[in-house]
Amino acid sequence: MSTKDYVEKDYYKVLGVAKDATTADIKKQYRKLARQYHPDANKGDAQAEEKFKEISEAYDVLSDDKRRKEYDEARSLFGGGFRAPGGGGFPFDLGDLLNNQGTGGGSGGIGDILGGLFNRGRTPGGPTGPTTAGTGRRGTDIESEASISFMQSIEGVTIPLRMTSEQPCRVCSGTGAKAGTTPRVCPECSGTGQISRNQGGFAFSEPCRECKGRGLVVDSPCPTCNGSGRAASTRTLQARIPSGVRDGQRIRLKGKGAPGERGGPAGDLYVVVHVKPHPIFGREGDNLTVTVPVTFPEAVLGADIKVPVLGGMPVTVKLPEGSANGRTMRVRGKGAPIRDGGRGDLLVTFEVAVPVKLSEEAKAALEGFREATADHDVRAELLKQAKDGGA
Repeated sequence: MSTKDYVEKDYYKVLGVAKDATTADIKKQYRKLARQYHPDANKGDAQAEEKFKEISEAYDVLSDDKRRKEYDEARSLFGGGFRAPGGGGFPFDLGDLLNNQGTGGGSGGIGDILGGLFNRGRTPGGPTGPTTAGTGRRGTDIESEASISFMQSIEGVTIPLRMTSEQPCRVCSGTGAKAGTTPRVCPECSGTGQISRNQGGFAFSEPCRECKGRGLVVDSPCPTCNGSGRAASTRTLQARIPSGVRDGQRIRLKGKGAPGERGGPAGDLYVVVHVKPHPIFGREGDNLTVTVPVTFPEAVLGADIKVPVLGGMPVTVKLPEGSANGRTMRVRGKGAPIRDGGRGDLLVTFEVAVPVKLSEEAKAALEGFREATADHDVRAELLKQAKDGGA
């Protein structure tokens, strides 16, 4: 795909979000579309597969603040169309402008503005860049989903993933040509995979229609892959999920995507992680949460309370006397792992457990407590404010 195609492609429209959409909104919409068009959910549907590639490409740009800014600047600069200065018709190649060729070379200029957007993460001959008969094509990126336990999300885990993607055809070894024959260099583009066309005084590159951007023409196609050089293949790989991963987080595994063509690098694998809830612990950012029941005397008089720790021995927390129901205390360093090698905290919420059944002795003790505190009306101030209208 040419640079012009990138500039004119509306990634916001592809994802169905507004241009001022937040990163959270973009992520939410992407996950919705990814589930809808994922190849595993639409087996044999070429249109769904192509749509999935489009939304993945759009998300890769819009989810990165720096790349999104560069993309917006590029569309603002070139999105309205290309015109020669002064309306003249002298020939002008956009590739010269972007790559600083034909005027002395060097670095800087518009190529620096757009280079980070169009070339980041790609190699010559990538899935959206030009190829030649002598260069490889980067493999496509793949997205998958994985469900892990809460404990595995904290400690990290290696899981097997069964992937279905395009691989080089085993019959023709990826050439696309029938056994005993070889592809020939495309005479239309001379093996570059690109042709130029003029528009308004400018020359733009686009994929060659004769060879469909491959740079090679197959006269006798392989009967297995019909000349594409690719065939669906299923494989199982081991994916490492790092410790501290959050529910819904997207993990990139470099080079674990579809293999490249003609020696090109493999694409990347993106794994959306789903974390199963824990029966006791929860999570808030890098902190873990737990609710611990206490008795009424413990809340009133104070006590040393044993608190559970995920995957470790309980710790003792001193609950101060007069603690209200729902009080939260912090245990340092007992939370989820963080990037600097440390750990978050454990947030402990104490809730007063109200007994359903009481012994006669316990009832008598509570009756005595009620009589001893009869002169203290805990609702007096509340009723007074209500009567006064909150003044």
